[in-house]
Amino acid sequence: MAELSDNVRSKVEAPNLAFLADVMKDGSPHVSPVWIALENGYITFNTAAGRVKERNMRRDPRVAISIADKDNFYDKVDIRGRVVEMIEGEEADRQIDELAKKYLGKDEYPWRNPEETRIKVLVEPVAVAG
Repeated sequence: MAELSDNVRSKVEAPNLAFLADVMKDGSPHVSPVWIALENGYITFNTAAGRVKERNMRRDPRVAISIADKDNFYDKVDIRGRVVEMIEGEEADRQIDELAKKYLGKDEYPWRNPEETRIKVLVEPVAVAG
């Protein structure tokens, strides 16, 4: 696991939007915005079952995450890594609410769909720049 500098940790812990790149079946990149958190050295985020990124990461765990400071987009960090775990259930549901608190100031994720399954994704950093 790559060591995260204080600068990287501060970018992850602040409510900065991150962009996740994963790999499509044909090898082309797929990018989507995600809310992120830091947990025991892993970068974590949340998605829903059936989304393109979820299917891509189950097939190919290689990802890259770019995080720009919300006040200065040129101050950014890039993390390449691999998905090491995808967690469903209460832990994933709790995380999306924690992320809503961090990013929106709301106690619960306001766009929750009771028919979807939330997934908490853990990414092991392999290389870090910035």
